[in-house]
Amino acid sequence: MQTAFHMSLPCQSVRETSSFYTNIGASLGRKTQNWVDVNLYGHQMTFIKSGKFNFSNPNYVFEGKILPSFHFGVILDSETWNSVYKKLKEQNLDLVTESVFLKDKTGEHQSFFVKDPNDYMLEFKSFKTPKDIFNS
Repeated sequence: MQTAFHMSLPCQSVRETSSFYTNIGASLGRKTQNWVDVNLYGHQMTFIKSGKFNFSNPNYVFEGKILPSFHFGVILDSETWNSVYKKLKEQNLDLVTESVFLKDKTGEHQSFFVKDPNDYMLEFKSFKTPKDIFNS
């Protein structure tokens, strides 16, 4: 059995958050005026209207790229990853440039980030060899 994760995060607008996630290929689940469940490739994310989340999120450097330390995301097969990347580029969203990390090493993967309406950074990854997700 494959296990899905659940994450709950504050949001500023249920409507804007719902619209953003459905535009990137997610679907909506249960919803009220104050919260919404988002099905992000089989994972449950709950966004609760409570205002802007205030935290300090320093960046870090990995293989010469500046990346956000606070982020979350999904790991997709390469075909789905390419489809999502193309779709988001066509929507003129502000994507953090697509990169290949750990080139020719265990764990090689493609990655890009996009900011949602709540200023959360969402990462999309695709591993060259899926069984290497946790290998070093």
